[in-house]
Amino acid sequence: MSRFDQLFQQLNNQNEGAFVPFVTLCDPDLDRSFEIICTLVDNGADALELGFPFSDPLLDGPVIQAANNRALNAGCSTKECFVLLDKVRSRYPNIPISLLLCANLIFAKGLDNFYRQCQQSGVDAVLVADVPLLACEPYVAAAKKFGVQPVFICPPNADSETIQAVAENSEGYTYLVSRAGVTSAENQSHAANLDHLIKQLKAHHAAPILQGFGIAQPQQVIEALNSGTAGAISGSAIVKIIENNLDNQPEMLRLLAEFVRNMKAATIG
Repeated sequence: MSRFDQLFQQLNNQNEGAFVPFVTLCDPDLDRSFEIICTLVDNGADALELGFPFSDPLLDGPVIQAANNRALNAGCSTKECFVLLDKVRSRYPNIPISLLLCANLIFAKGLDNFYRQCQQSGVDAVLVADVPLLACEPYVAAAKKFGVQPVFICPPNADSETIQAVAENSEGYTYLVSRAGVTSAENQSHAANLDHLIKQLKAHHAAPILQGFGIAQPQQVIEALNSGTAGAISGSAIVKIIENNLDNQPEMLRLLAEFVRNMKAATIG
C-alpha cells in the first residue's frame, strides 16, 4: 500500500480524520521553509501538500501568490524544491507527501524526468492544477510509470461525468474544492452541493476525499468530516501566518504549531 493508503487506513481505525497543511516549498527561503515544514509535521500534520513556486499560478489567491514570489525571489526553482523535498523525506520517512503544481513546471523538465525525480525524492502523489481530465492521460501514465499517485480536483460545479472521471483517475486522495474561485482563507463560503458531490464520488469508489479552499478554522474541519470527507486541507491560513511573521521566525513557528495542533484536534472524534 502507498503511504496515503496506509494513512487513511490507520486514521479510519482510530476514528480520526486527516488534517493536511499546504505550504509553498522554499517560502520564504529553503532553510526557513524546512523549519516550517518540520513544525507542521511535528505538531500533528497527517500528510503534506506542497506547492512548487511558479510565476503564473492559476488557482492561487493573493496570499499564496505572494508565497510564490518570496520563494522565487530567494532564488528557489524546481531544482531547489527537490533538494528541500529530499531533506523532508529524509527527516520524515513515513509521512505522505503530495505536490500541487502547474503543468508548465512538469513539462519544462519532461514528464518522465519530473516523475522520476518525484520517485527518487519520495513524493507519493502529484496534483497538476491546470491539466483537465481530457488531457490528463500522458501525466497519469508518467506518474504511474514511476509509482506516483495522480490526484485530481472535483470542482463544486462538477457534472456526473466529471465526478465519475475524477473518481476513476484519482489515487491516494481526491481533492474536493469547497467553492469556485481562487484560494483564500478570508472567503470561507462553501458551495451548497458539497454533500451531493461527496455522495457521488463515494458511489464511484473515489479515493478518500480531502476538502480544501477556505478551510481556516477547526469548526470547518469538523463540518467537512461530518459531511463525509476523510479530512481537510488548509493552505492560505497557514501561509498568512508565514507572511505576517517574516521578521520573527520563532514567533512564526510558534503560531504555526498552535494552528496545526488546533486543526488536528478537530479531526479526532
